Amino acid sequence: MKLYGYWRSSAAYRVRIACHHKGLAFENISVNLVNAGGEQFLPGYTVLNPNKLVPTLVDGDRILNQSLAIIEYLDDAYPDKPLLPERAFDRAQVRALSQNIAVDCHPLNNLRVLKYLSNELKVDDAAKAKWYSHWIEQAFAGLELQLQHTSGLYCFGDQITMADLCLIPQVYNAERFNVSLQQYPLIRGITERCRTLPAFGLAQPELQPDAVL
Repeated sequence: MKLYGYWRSSAAYRVRIACHHKGLAFENISVNLVNAGGEQFLPGYTVLNPNKLVPTLVDGDRILNQSLAIIEYLDDAYPDKPLLPERAFDRAQVRALSQNIAVDCHPLNNLRVLKYLSNELKVDDAAKAKWYSHWIEQAFAGLELQLQHTSGLYCFGDQITMADLCLIPQVYNAERFNVSLQQYPLIRGITERCRTLPAFGLAQPELQPDAVL
């Protein structure tokens, strides 16, 4: 199994957590999103991922992109330590929590959007930080309310699910951009508990082979 990603990519971070949670061995292959304009644009990589994004998972002769699809594939193909609950409605709730972060929030703040704001729209750093904070705060405010109904130790009860795999990388990004989490006690508590678990620790960006500190 090979995982093409970048140490600071939130989407790759999610998949790394999934692999470590399930105890799956994988080769971590770096696609540097900033080196020489971005290695994701090199022809050799675009054959694997025509969208020119990370992550890409290669499992034997199977190639898959999009982090949530990859996580669900891993959950189906390697069912030990499941990341989705058994009941249909519970699974839908976990997917909704995950998509609140991975679909509604993260795409507005990922690297290519931030680069477009700076390079094409000439947005200065202060305005860019305001943009970043706005979308994080809006997403986390809604998520905090939802967690009042779904959370236990983690986002959905006391089981690690795909929602936790989405939350922790987004919190990491919020901290990088100095977004205060004081008004989100449930998010902070879940984050603290997740970070004590080996899968989350092994997946953290600073421990990846391509990390630049």
